[in-house]
Amino acid sequence: MANRDIQPIFILPENTSRTTGKDAQRMNIMAAKLVAETVRTTLGPKGMDKMIVDGAGDVIVTNDGVTILEEMNIEHPSAKMIVEIAKTQEDEVGDGTTTAVVLAGEFLKKAEFLLDQEIHPTVIAKGYRMAAEKAKEILNEIAEDVKDTDDDVLKNIAITAMTGKGAESSKDLLADLVVKGVKRIINKDKNGNVMDKNDIKIEKKVGAGVDESILIDGIVLDKERVHSGMPKKVENAKIALIDSAVEVKNTEIEAKISITDPEKMQAFLDMEENMLRKMVDRVISSGANVLFCQKGVDDMAQHFLAKKGVFTCRRISKSDLEKLAKATGANIVTDLNELSAKDLGKAGVVEEVKVGDESMTYVMNCKNPKAVTLLVRGSTEHVVDEVKRAVEDAIGDIIASLKNHKAVGGAGAPEMELSKQLLKYSESLSGREQLAVKAFAEAMEIIPRTLAENAGLDPIDVLTELRAAHDKNQKWAGINVFTGKVVDAWKLGVIEPLKIKTQAVSSAAEVAVMILRIDDVISGASGGGGNCMPQGMPPGMGGMPDY
Repeated sequence: MANRDIQPIFILPENTSRTTGKDAQRMNIMAAKLVAETVRTTLGPKGMDKMIVDGAGDVIVTNDGVTILEEMNIEHPSAKMIVEIAKTQEDEVGDGTTTAVVLAGEFLKKAEFLLDQEIHPTVIAKGYRMAAEKAKEILNEIAEDVKDTDDDVLKNIAITAMTGKGAESSKDLLADLVVKGVKRIINKDKNGNVMDKNDIKIEKKVGAGVDESILIDGIVLDKERVHSGMPKKVENAKIALIDSAVEVKNTEIEAKISITDPEKMQAFLDMEENMLRKMVDRVISSGANVLFCQKGVDDMAQHFLAKKGVFTCRRISKSDLEKLAKATGANIVTDLNELSAKDLGKAGVVEEVKVGDESMTYVMNCKNPKAVTLLVRGSTEHVVDEVKRAVEDAIGDIIASLKNHKAVGGAGAPEMELSKQLLKYSESLSGREQLAVKAFAEAMEIIPRTLAENAGLDPIDVLTELRAAHDKNQKWAGINVFTGKVVDAWKLGVIEPLKIKTQAVSSAAEVAVMILRIDDVISGASGGGGNCMPQGMPPGMGGMPDY
């Protein structure tokens, strides 16, 4: 009789762990919810800060969602997908990272409840996609128009972005600087406003109060002049930008020069000096009295430039050189022999200024600059870092508002309006997707609920009042976290760009759908042959480090 024992067939290598079906879904949803819970307490004007200490002992104190998630070094595969939402939000808008992550966590929490009712993940996914599309429609309908000239609205958008962050004490001053800075860098074309947030250079310096931050119509360089004999200040500056070295070139191949006669040695040195003198003469003959060089400047060349009174800085980064070109109107020249008067840029003043312990070079009073510098001050390194993050958020918000000329009220108002209108939309559907759309609508309420919780208010009372206000068609009814009252967010000046909301909703929905559709997690063994799973985690899942 033949042996009917069936030998097990292994298709995966040893030490590979696998989690399937509902277990995989539950674990993925759990990881995503944990990430959302981590940053949830930072949301809103009364959100708290996190202190993150890395392995080297460096400390970061912030309530910026993307900064927290990046610094936490999350390892869990599903949790990493949630971190990606924050990074995308940061890249696209620059603000709203916490909102996007909290929404994703809530979408998955509601989906978990539907999974318990035996509703298939693909049905939930379809419903969520339908709801996300509808949500974008609703947001576009309720959004208000913003013009380039609406300075008050733009200032309120900047203030809203900075409220609850380290910059709050001087938010009025900083909001003014941000709005002015963004308006300087606007380029108009047939498609509308074109802006690049990299054209606003944010330079930070410790030692003064936040209220001493200033906007400079030009570029501030963290550099000093290369020679003490050069002038400290040059007015009516004519600026040359060079991205080659003012030095005698070395040969590309390995070469030796043999000199047998001492007189030839002197001739060799004289020739080198003449070459450097010609380079300097080229700069002088172009009419330049300021030289910014991307590469090195020879000591002898520094001496010649100092004698001619040319203010010179070397080792300027490529990005700073490009900003200088935009600010001064200069052309970046690669070959010094090609430098001419038409390549020069102009600035009212170029000056070396001592800021704290370091000297910096200010290129100021540029006429119609397309790149500017915001010099941010703060009493300590941690303060100035957080102010910089707040200012970056505000810049991103203003640019987003001026690009598509749309804004919405804040304070949880758009989320409540979305919830109301999506619930109405769900009633028009007949299939099981109706339940998913309804869950999506309910999940939107997590934002006003979190704002209320973080402010120490009763979330149930707040949500009840908000629902009542929105049922009376008060579309901008939001929560004033300082008084606990329901207010008109737009009139109160709590305004956000439309792009923040549309991006947050679509990113959160897409990632939630992707996580829901995973029913099998296969974790390969590490290169050493051992199990790569962090200790204490179920098979098939990575772990989140302690924080």
